[in-house]
Amino acid sequence: MPGATYTNPRFPFRRPAALGRAAVEEQRVVIVGGGLTGLTAALDLARRGVPSVLLDEDDTVSEGSRAICWAKRTLEIYGRLGLGERFLRRGITWNTGRVFFGDREAYSFDLLPEQGHEYPAFVNLPQYHAEEWLVAACEGTGLVDLRWRSRVAAVENSADGAMLSVETPDGAYRLRAEWLLACDGARSAVRRALDLPFTGQVFRDRFLIADVVMRPPFPAERRFWFDPPFHPGQSVLLHQQPDDLWRIDFQLGWDADPEREREPERVSARVRSMLGPDIPFALEWVSVYTFRCRRLERFRHGRTFFLGDAAHQVSPFGARGGNGSVQDADNLCWKLAAVVVGRAPETLLDSYDAERGPAADENILHSTRSTDFITPKSGAALAYRDAVLELAEQHALARPLVNSGRLSRPAVLAGSPLSTPGAAPAAMLPAGSPPVDAPVLRDGQPEWLLRRLNADGRFTLLAFDDTGLHAPAGPPGVGLVVVSGREPPAGRLPGVLFDHSGLAARRWGCAPGDALLLRPDGHVAAGFRTPARDAVQAAQRRAMGHAAA
Repeated sequence: MPGATYTNPRFPFRRPAALGRAAVEEQRVVIVGGGLTGLTAALDLARRGVPSVLLDEDDTVSEGSRAICWAKRTLEIYGRLGLGERFLRRGITWNTGRVFFGDREAYSFDLLPEQGHEYPAFVNLPQYHAEEWLVAACEGTGLVDLRWRSRVAAVENSADGAMLSVETPDGAYRLRAEWLLACDGARSAVRRALDLPFTGQVFRDRFLIADVVMRPPFPAERRFWFDPPFHPGQSVLLHQQPDDLWRIDFQLGWDADPEREREPERVSARVRSMLGPDIPFALEWVSVYTFRCRRLERFRHGRTFFLGDAAHQVSPFGARGGNGSVQDADNLCWKLAAVVVGRAPETLLDSYDAERGPAADENILHSTRSTDFITPKSGAALAYRDAVLELAEQHALARPLVNSGRLSRPAVLAGSPLSTPGAAPAAMLPAGSPPVDAPVLRDGQPEWLLRRLNADGRFTLLAFDDTGLHAPAGPPGVGLVVVSGREPPAGRLPGVLFDHSGLAARRWGCAPGDALLLRPDGHVAAGFRTPARDAVQAAQRRAMGHAAA
């Protein structure tokens, strides 16, 4: 089906120097998979000064819009990587969701009711735009060797790395990776080569995705219908994308024939039934999918790490797939960079599985509950769902029970072995929490707090001090960001951030004298009431994988 709003680029195949040589090529970090996850990991490592080789069997970005809902935390991560503003400029911003039951609106909700954030709750943008920007950014670093049309045919894992057999249009070669990142999706060749099974559930239902070019009278918001008159007995989801492109998901049922449902005439009839006869449209991309909620038992196998769909899969409702994949890369790459350059022990990398495993379980739990609510499998389940929807129209207490896809939230790394618990005041963000943004003034100019915290990729001591004069100095390797509740005198205390709205102190739960140690990914490693230098240094060592004293 020809695209109307986007033409996929084709990236050139460059003959690797290893072809035709008997010797095995040696590389420090190899990433398999040039999609969203692999490109994000490659760029994150490059921003930390670590080069990598990225292998992908294709020579373009994703076909069709794929992941389209980019959550606030993901946008903040891409802000740190230098791409956040492009998402805002190019994408469709939305915070409002509406739920319909039959021909009536049951209720609406606002995902970001409080102002004072650089990024909205969600931005809608087709995945292919994100991947194209990531490719260009990776090339711009000079540290990512992008090897297109390079298929991984075999993998031999060992305690000190992995040996890959790589096939290209010009022949095959062997490549040894000291560290291997498997980012090659749901059909991961690396996972198959290591014979690692998924555990979880495949749901007996099918959904049709259609990217439709049209100009309907709908605002930029998420709309979810249960049992609508234009698709009785099933559910439908609608999202706007840029360039007059809209995503529609139609529930089909398990007995639907995937090949027949992809036929343009059949898809067009469903869309026309939804829109009515007066709104012209064109189909751009169509796919049929089945819900899967499953994961690998472990995400680390020696020096091989699994990220994104290669590690875990969830249903698309809730936007947890792509956003979770970006958080995987955000979690792993600072740790791998620290180990590669010798600043941290290899044991630090065990925390990737310890932290992202529970995050995947949380995503799978929410995704499974969403699927059970959207596609009830018994008469009792259907009666419960419909009763909840009926009540939700008039009674706010029923609305939390409606589950049209619990939307992606950043993981809280509760119980992380890298956290130092117990020292923080009760009101403070607990260890493991993701960072929260707030507007501040820096030398009299508007600024966002997270931009300062993400400035150099190091550990950061975030200190709240109303005078700006008494904040403690961090130990070596720890940057210092001072937030003051009082405006510093003009020309004095340059760089101190003025919390003019009070939102920073409130969102972090801090009073003057409090401080938090933040990891390079922004998560809280420890909180302190009037921190001592030795205590901060001990918390940093623990967060770098050194055994706690």
